[in-house]
Amino acid sequence: MTNGKSMDMTHGSLWNKILIFALPLAASSILQQLFNSADVAVVGRFAGEQALAAVGSCVALVGIFVNLIVGLSVGPNAALANLIGQKNRGKINSMVHTILTFGAVLGIALLVIGMLVARRILVASGTPETVLDQALLYIRIYFVGIPFMVAYNFGSAIVRSYGDTRRPMYYLIVSGVLNVILNLLLVIGFHLGVAGVAIATVISNAVSAALLFHRLCRSTGAIRLDPRHLRLDGPTLRRILRIGLPAGIQSAVFALSNIVIQSAINSLGTVVMAASSAAFNIEVITYDILNAFSQACTTFVGQNFGAGRLDRCKKTVVLCLAEGAVFLAAAIALILGFGKPLISLFNRDPEVIDTGYIRLMMVMLAHSFSLLYEVMSGYLRGFGISLTPALLTMLGVCGVRISWVHWVFPGSRTFRTIMLAYPISLSATAFMIFLALLICR
Repeated sequence: MTNGKSMDMTHGSLWNKILIFALPLAASSILQQLFNSADVAVVGRFAGEQALAAVGSCVALVGIFVNLIVGLSVGPNAALANLIGQKNRGKINSMVHTILTFGAVLGIALLVIGMLVARRILVASGTPETVLDQALLYIRIYFVGIPFMVAYNFGSAIVRSYGDTRRPMYYLIVSGVLNVILNLLLVIGFHLGVAGVAIATVISNAVSAALLFHRLCRSTGAIRLDPRHLRLDGPTLRRILRIGLPAGIQSAVFALSNIVIQSAINSLGTVVMAASSAAFNIEVITYDILNAFSQACTTFVGQNFGAGRLDRCKKTVVLCLAEGAVFLAAAIALILGFGKPLISLFNRDPEVIDTGYIRLMMVMLAHSFSLLYEVMSGYLRGFGISLTPALLTMLGVCGVRISWVHWVFPGSRTFRTIMLAYPISLSATAFMIFLALLICR
C-alpha cells in the first residue's frame, strides 16, 4: 500500500507506484530549477546582459559541485532501500545517522574547496575579464550554501528510500517561493545584482534543509534523527560510498566535461554565453524528468533486490523506460513548441533568443539518449553495481566531448558545432551502458 509517508515497493502493482514516486520527484526538481531560473531571469531583466553572462559563466562550475552532491546521494538512497527491502530495521537507524554525519563533513569540505578553486576554474573556462569579478562574487556567495545543499540532498535520499517523494517537494515549494521574493527584493529593491540572487539562493537552501531535518527529528519510525547519535559507522559508510562515490565522481566528471564545452562557448562572445545560459535553465526540465525515473529505478530495484524479488527488478527497469519516455516526449514537445518565448523571459535580444533555441533543439535530441543511459545506470546501482556505469559515462561523455572540442570545433567555430557534442556523446554512452547491462544481467 502507498501513502504520503511510505510505500511498499516489494508487493502489488509497479506501474502506478513508479509514477507516484517519480512524478513528485520530477516536480520537485523542476520547481527547484524554475526557482533557480528566477535568479537568471531577474538578473537578465534587471541587472543587464553582463550580469547574466557572469551567472551563466558559473553554470559549469556550479554543476561540478551540484552533480557531485546529487551523485553521492545515490549511495545513501540505494543502500538504505536495500536494508528496507531486507526489513533490517536494526541497521536502518545507524545508517541514517551515518549518512547525515557524512553529509555534514562533506558539506564543509566542499565549501572550503569551492572557495579555493573558484577563480582558477573560472579563468580556466575562459570567463571574460569583463564579467570575471561579478562571476567570482556570485560563486563565492553561492558556495556558502553548499553545506545546506548537501544536508537537503542527503536528507531527501533518506526519505525517498521509503518511497516518500512528496514531503521534499513541499519543502522546496516553500523555500522556492522565498527565493523568488528575496530575488525581487535584493536585486530590484536593493540593487545588489548577482550578489542579491546568490544571497537569496543561500537562504532558500538553508530553509529547505531546516524543514527536512525538522521532519526527520519528529519522525517516529526507523529514520528518526537524534542529534546525539550522529556519528560515522565505518562498515556502513563503506557500504554507502561503494555505491555513492563512483556515482558522485561520475556526475562531477560529467560536469567537468561541460567546463570544456563552456570554455568553447565563452570563446564565441557574451551574446552566445547569455543565450546558452538562458537555454540551459529551460532544458534541465527534461533532464529532471528522466532523472526522476532513473532514481525511481534505483530505489525500486534496491528494495526488491533486498527482498529477493528479482522478477520485480526486471519489470521495474522496463516500466521506468516506458513511462519515462512518455513524459519526456511530452515535455520535449512543449519546450520546443514554446522555446523562443521561454528564452525571451531571460533576455529579449533577438540574437540571444535564436542562438538559445539552437541549444534547446540539440539538447532535447540528446536527452532522448540520456533517458536510456540514466535508467539503465539506475538499474545497475540498485544492485550495488556503481563503478561500471561511472567508468562508461566518463569514457562516453567526457571522452567524446573533450575530443570534440579539441579536434572538431577548431575547424568549424560555430555554436551549432559545439552543441552537436551533446547528442553524439550521450548516444555513445547509452550504447555502451546497454552492452554492460546485457553482460551484468
